[in-house]
Amino acid sequence: MDNGNNPFENALRQLDKALRHLKLTKFQTERLRNSEKVITVNFPVKMDDGEKRIFHGFRVQHNSARGPYKGGIRFHHQVDMNEVKALAFWMAIKCAVADIPMGGGKGGVEVDPKLLSPKELENLSRAYARAISKDIGPEVDVPAPDVNTTPQIMKWMVDEYIKQVTKNKQQITKKEKSKLMGTFTGKPLEAGGSLGRTEATGRGGSYVLLSLLKKLNLKGRYGKELTVAVQGFGNVGFYIAKFLSEAGMRVVALSDSRGGIVVKNMEKDGFNPDLVLSCKKEKGKLESCYCVGTVCDLRKGNIVSNEELLELPVDILIPAALENQLTQENARRIKAKVVLEMANGPTSPDADEVFFKNGITVVPDVLANSGGVTVSYFEWEQNLAGEKWSEKDVNAKLKRKMEAAFEKVYETSKRYKTDLRTAAFILAVNRIVEKLD
Repeated sequence: MDNGNNPFENALRQLDKALRHLKLTKFQTERLRNSEKVITVNFPVKMDDGEKRIFHGFRVQHNSARGPYKGGIRFHHQVDMNEVKALAFWMAIKCAVADIPMGGGKGGVEVDPKLLSPKELENLSRAYARAISKDIGPEVDVPAPDVNTTPQIMKWMVDEYIKQVTKNKQQITKKEKSKLMGTFTGKPLEAGGSLGRTEATGRGGSYVLLSLLKKLNLKGRYGKELTVAVQGFGNVGFYIAKFLSEAGMRVVALSDSRGGIVVKNMEKDGFNPDLVLSCKKEKGKLESCYCVGTVCDLRKGNIVSNEELLELPVDILIPAALENQLTQENARRIKAKVVLEMANGPTSPDADEVFFKNGITVVPDVLANSGGVTVSYFEWEQNLAGEKWSEKDVNAKLKRKMEAAFEKVYETSKRYKTDLRTAAFILAVNRIVEKLD
């Protein structure tokens, strides 16, 4: 597969770029480049017609030098091993950048969940949890939601996991159960989830961007207010748009998987993300919504494709959708001065080179979107200790973590005279290598 399309090859190229600045042994380099374990499972699921079907799933455990593996589980009919290996690797880097004591993992099941009934989805979730139950645990591997998985699915999985590991016990204490609940994060509040988790990735990204803007003398293209385009108006895209809008920036373009919308007048108009989300829920698709103030009317805006959105003349571009969106092909047409990566792996290494030469600052995914895993770590901590923190405490802890991570990455970039991604990798690699046996 071509390097531009193979996420794991891209991840290793990012690592190699950082390794040029470091003096590691061959052993240390090999430990960083290779997953520690890849678990493949084929498991039966009872369908609504009474028949059983075999589903294929796996879990990649990349590195546990700093603590238990950490990473999401995705349900997708095109789960790709290279993609999952890359995501497990990036998670190890991300946890080290955020300075949380966890490693990197990722899992998936080859399935289109939209084709399953609610009962079949529950059966699948429980069956996968049973299949990997001997390879996970609060001190071993801590999965979380990812593409097409939800807090409810985590609740089913943790319930099934606890059944598996306690089936030979008469009973367990409340403290023991709370600790076992820490095997999965991203759970509903009533099942041991953390307050603040839903908004955490977007909120963390806003803390990082605001920290960066204090360092840069970034002048708005159209005046004092900085303009923002967000590709991907899901949970992360909505919250980053909302928080930046509240911080005084103008969100001028938004898109989802079907397409997007852009204001007609970038010099003065901007979207209200809350109203756009309400309109999207009501009308079923983003293209039907154009909202300024209290107005939702497409006649006052324009439809834009995901590809076109990336190339709009805005101050800040936020890819919050899929991998490999900014490539060698379109990098020279990007007009934003700052790219804030809220998606995983949206920028190819070749595009990175172009952006660095053109003076475009890229805030890498391993820093920008680490707010989600940071609050997942807080959830894990709360479960292990049998505690429940207030949302105010969670957000305050998140702000401190994100700002500290940004300062360390920025300081490293100045020290090594490199871009922020390479600096983040240098910082993370040093922290991981310190813990290698």
